[in-house]
Amino acid sequence: MDYEAVIGLEVHAELLTESKVFCGCSTKFGAPPNQNTCPVCLGMPGALPVLNRRAVEFALRAGLAAGCEIQRSSRFARKNYFYPDLPKGYQISQYELPLCLGGGVDIETEQGAKHVRLTRIHMEEDTGKNIHDAHGDASLVDFNRCGVPLVEIVSEPELRSPAEAGAYLRKLRALLQYLEICDGNMEEGSFRCDANVSVRPRGSNPFGTKVEIKNMNSFRNVERAIEYEIKRQVDVLTSGGGLVQETRLWDPDREVTRPMRTKEFADDYRYFPEPDLLPLLVAEQWVAAVRHALPELPDARRARFAREYGLPQYDAEVLTMRKDVADYFEATVQRHRNPKAASNWIMGEILRLIRERKLDTALVIREWPVPAERLAALIELIDSGEISGKIAKAVFEEMVTTGKTPVQIVADQGLTQVSDEAAILAAVERVLAANPGKVAEYRGGKEKLFGFFVGQIMKETQGKANPQKLNELLRAKLGG
Repeated sequence: MDYEAVIGLEVHAELLTESKVFCGCSTKFGAPPNQNTCPVCLGMPGALPVLNRRAVEFALRAGLAAGCEIQRSSRFARKNYFYPDLPKGYQISQYELPLCLGGGVDIETEQGAKHVRLTRIHMEEDTGKNIHDAHGDASLVDFNRCGVPLVEIVSEPELRSPAEAGAYLRKLRALLQYLEICDGNMEEGSFRCDANVSVRPRGSNPFGTKVEIKNMNSFRNVERAIEYEIKRQVDVLTSGGGLVQETRLWDPDREVTRPMRTKEFADDYRYFPEPDLLPLLVAEQWVAAVRHALPELPDARRARFAREYGLPQYDAEVLTMRKDVADYFEATVQRHRNPKAASNWIMGEILRLIRERKLDTALVIREWPVPAERLAALIELIDSGEISGKIAKAVFEEMVTTGKTPVQIVADQGLTQVSDEAAILAAVERVLAANPGKVAEYRGGKEKLFGFFVGQIMKETQGKANPQKLNELLRAKLGG
């Protein structure tokens, strides 16, 4: 029997507020364990929560950017369960009355564009972090993360493959980063995903038994975990077995999912309205102000890059996946307008260095290997014919190493391109005179030797000969 996968994703995104959602403790990542805590986020008796207005604003940004319907009245609820990282014994979340309903995210798939609908975006507080195997056979708990504001973004079960799930997550992370409400760092846990996966006979409507997968800290792990789980479920069903609704953990070392616990239902959490918080009322004027302040979002910027700068769709897609990369591109083009050359250098050399130095893990790349104005100056030297593309690569490496401007490097090392026809012709004649046998072979039909002559002439001119003039003069000398 042919099966199809049914995938829904629940994304938890930590909001970039300075303080927690219900108290004044810092949200800074990396502090010593249990330092950023107080009676409120530790759930001490008598400590009362106070809602962080900035967190609500960030949640509104997410909802408006995703095309959600903003609920003028929403309510917080207590989600009751017992786990070591939850000091209160319950989590303050939203259930029956969330802040944002509906909306969607557009992705590109192998079959073309696809709109993935959202069920909801709601606010909640984060839990602590369990640390296993760090101290003998004991588990430790760090409560610093307790109370950090989250939005949970729940998709409809409309994804059908690991690749679609990956495309959806990348698009969603880019959207949150453009809004500057989440840094999207999966390794630090500020952008986390749980996947609900089931399979059913292709063409049927009822859903199969749903399995939730946790512990996926990269896009690659999400895709591999879903791929494994689909295969596991199909194998169970085709062998005559049955599936259990459960939560499974992804083991990245063994590349398998393994059982964690049976999957809870909503009733198991005994939701009830949070008695210490009033309903959240959002004024129309506030929603309008947040909507007005939204930045240009990735889809709109990608379309503009293709339209305004004449870039191929692929280039526009790569350049706009991160807001800071798109900003860097535009800063480069403003100083010297050659969009395609700027795109090539950024997608090639600049992003390579950023990946190698692991500078792209933060929301904003602050330590650019080469400032935008210097990349523009390098491209201008190429376009003016002062240096060749080959020399430009060497100049670029020197810019990265020394921090000098391209003009300084070209002047210091005497790298100016040779465009004087007499000088290039003299080099051509010297190379041809030194290789009479190969000249005869070329004229006898072995045209691939043309590249050999070009290489020898470049060597003769220390790579400085203008390639276009060199080719013209060489062909004329070889007779065609």
